[in-house]
Amino acid sequence: MSRNRQARPDTADTPDERAARIAASQWGVIGNDELWACGLSRDSVMRRVRGGLLREIHRGVYAWGHDGLVWRGRCLAAVKACGPGAGLSYHACCAAWRLIELDEDRPIDVTIPMRGPRAIPGIAIHRTRLPFEVMRLDGIPVTTPARALLDLASVESYEFTRRAVREAMARKRASIRDLTAVRGRKGGKHLTRILADGYTPTRSELEDAVLDLIERGGLVRPLINRRNHARVPDFRWGELVVEADGAAWHDHKLAREDDVERQAELEAAGLRVVRVTWSQVIGRPAQTLARLRAAGAPGATRPPRPRPG
Repeated sequence: MSRNRQARPDTADTPDERAARIAASQWGVIGNDELWACGLSRDSVMRRVRGGLLREIHRGVYAWGHDGLVWRGRCLAAVKACGPGAGLSYHACCAAWRLIELDEDRPIDVTIPMRGPRAIPGIAIHRTRLPFEVMRLDGIPVTTPARALLDLASVESYEFTRRAVREAMARKRASIRDLTAVRGRKGGKHLTRILADGYTPTRSELEDAVLDLIERGGLVRPLINRRNHARVPDFRWGELVVEADGAAWHDHKLAREDDVERQAELEAAGLRVVRVTWSQVIGRPAQTLARLRAAGAPGATRPPRPRPG
């Protein structure tokens, strides 16, 4: 071959190669429309299904090469199966935004316009007449964090929703303006209450439970997770600090050693430390309140708040 002849670019790109690249870019998932766009006919698709190259997850939606999809791949497959305009929603969307933890074996929530599939195994389909915004997260069509929280509030308790809202605020996934804009629909009652209480930067369910106990017990709301010298106490009134010891974080040697060091630093800064556990807050609330009052926690001038209904 002549030295001056330029090598021809490799354009021998087969339909299978194109389809494999698409699937690899979206969690191993590919749909009929994408397969046809790659140059595969309907008969070609069926031959690959029979041969095992394509594994059907839902009607018209496949995993390329295997069916061992990760959770996000299953979410994308569920949204594709529900057709244009669908978006991941409710619990699944909140989990995708990392606002809640989720049992990955539960059905995947997808919101669709009123017209759409009636039922698909493994998918919890939610229909709505109201318009809803769909955006992309990790390549998956999802509802906005604010809309996902509103949907969550319509099926979950006040406490569960509050934890998710606080996580969204801490992660800067949603603002008060975002959450206010979606109020007034189903689920808005919980959001209204949560926003009326103001943003409280707690970091765990146990801290939520401690704060609830403090407010129901008629104590002044303390400073929450505010830095004091080198440490950030969970709750603080002046020189009194309350530390919430959750089992998930404190039941191993390194965590207990850090607790001792943390307490020593707080005490060296002139603070008094009271430690409370989940079992004390939930199982012995009156006794725990008495400990806080005896330690010097100040009482509020207003009456105690009623327990959320």
